[in-house]
Amino acid sequence: MRTLLSFIMVWVATVPMATIAVLGRLFSRREGENAVAQWCMRTWARSLCAAAGARVVVHNPEHMLRDRGAVYASNHVSWYDVFAIAAVLPRYTFIAKSELRKIPIFGAGAEAAGVVFLARENRKSAFESYQGAAAEVVRGQSVVVFPEGTRGYEYALRPFKKGPFVLAIAAKAPVVPVLVYGAREVMGKGSFHVRSGTVHVHFLEPVETEGFDYDRRHELMRTVWNRIAACLHEEYGVSSAAAPIAESAEERTA
Repeated sequence: MRTLLSFIMVWVATVPMATIAVLGRLFSRREGENAVAQWCMRTWARSLCAAAGARVVVHNPEHMLRDRGAVYASNHVSWYDVFAIAAVLPRYTFIAKSELRKIPIFGAGAEAAGVVFLARENRKSAFESYQGAAAEVVRGQSVVVFPEGTRGYEYALRPFKKGPFVLAIAAKAPVVPVLVYGAREVMGKGSFHVRSGTVHVHFLEPVETEGFDYDRRHELMRTVWNRIAACLHEEYGVSSAAAPIAESAEERTA
């Protein structure tokens, strides 16, 4: 029943929210967390969580930065990572793979809401997308990124890619490490079965990037990776054996 209700809600929520986001971009000048697009994204995400029976519990909300732009770097094991974070952050957008832009209705709504689409196979295009996202962060917008690059089957952290951290350094913005736990049990990678459950969202202490430059990107990546891995182990007993950085792959992909 949860599965059917969740898939129905995807379209029931997406069509009106995407339409309102597009119209809001055309006719509303309101900015900040009360902007039309922000309301649409939060309402959309909360509707999907409610349909799934996913209760979102926020830990350390004081680490959500309302007065400045930030880069929120999260682990990624489920689509409900995305929905849980989107349901609770006050002002944000996402960096998402370019294929999502092609989804009817959803793509137009996401673009109107400011989602940055990343063509990961095109290094030049990806670099330009990150530059655009950095400019938005400088303006006060926050960006949610998943530096593992794609969803995993297990909670153990996988190596990070460099793009999100280069973005943070370019914007001189703090990186807020985020651990989401419980989303895999709601709907894991490779499954279309939705179960009710509790999703814990841990906002960890921000990592300031003042004084960092491109040559120190690996140091920033390791610091963020280690904080998420430590929280994952301390709170849930999950150890991450992978190295923080995929040395051979991270130079090829953002």
